Amino acid sequence: MQLNGSSIIVTGAGRGVGRALALEFARCGASVTCCARRTHEIDETVAMISAEDGQGLAVQCDVTCADQIQHMVNTVLDHFGAIDVLFNNAGRFAALGGIWEVDADSWWQDVTVNLQGVMLCSQAVLPHMMKRNRGIIINMNGGNQIPGGTGYSCSKVAVVRLTELMAKEQEREGTDVLVLGMGPGFVHTEMTDYQIQSPEGQKWLPSSKEAIETGRDRPPEDCARTSAELIRLACPELNGRVFGAGMDIAKTLGDLRAGK
Repeated sequence: MQLNGSSIIVTGAGRGVGRALALEFARCGASVTCCARRTHEIDETVAMISAEDGQGLAVQCDVTCADQIQHMVNTVLDHFGAIDVLFNNAGRFAALGGIWEVDADSWWQDVTVNLQGVMLCSQAVLPHMMKRNRGIIINMNGGNQIPGGTGYSCSKVAVVRLTELMAKEQEREGTDVLVLGMGPGFVHTEMTDYQIQSPEGQKWLPSSKEAIETGRDRPPEDCARTSAELIRLACPELNGRVFGAGMDIAKTLGDLRAGK
């Protein structure tokens, strides 16, 4: 799919990886709808897009609220006329601690945002994509073996399986809609700052501080560039697969076609 002239929704676009995705897609000529709960942050992202002569739209949306998601989808369709790509980037990692001590409500909220948010946004967008027989959904993957971060980890494992099954559902329906996964690697964000600064994070995730201090964190732009390439090369051979920031998508596709 050509990004130039396409309409792309990025959830969690107010900062970090989501902002990098939105900026990269806009630089490639896409009209980008930036969604998040914090209005001032997505307004800043859209202002950055506009400063580079790109086209962006800010829509406040909580991805756990079906009514707000439907309003967002309707707004995008009214404004841009179509939705070519949905990037389910919004995520939460706030519940830190052993399962015997972690706050159960916070644990479940991690799961709700990371898993139900992907389901609800996809559910709202898919009828439009299926009617047009065109579209790409990309679900953000993440670390899936993090002791002390079981809510986040379990939700991200579930997102991988959801990605696979959504892809198979579209194949069974005979549509050309594709569902893919993307992993950003370890990126220094507000989320990781909480892991570094909180007592729970210091106990359970000391690797976060070590990664940043030794320069092993990955810039969010890596994920953005790889995601743009994934959209350009998206095809049935890649459907349902999960990719990572910095991967050579063209080589992966070539290997698949060669039976490697």
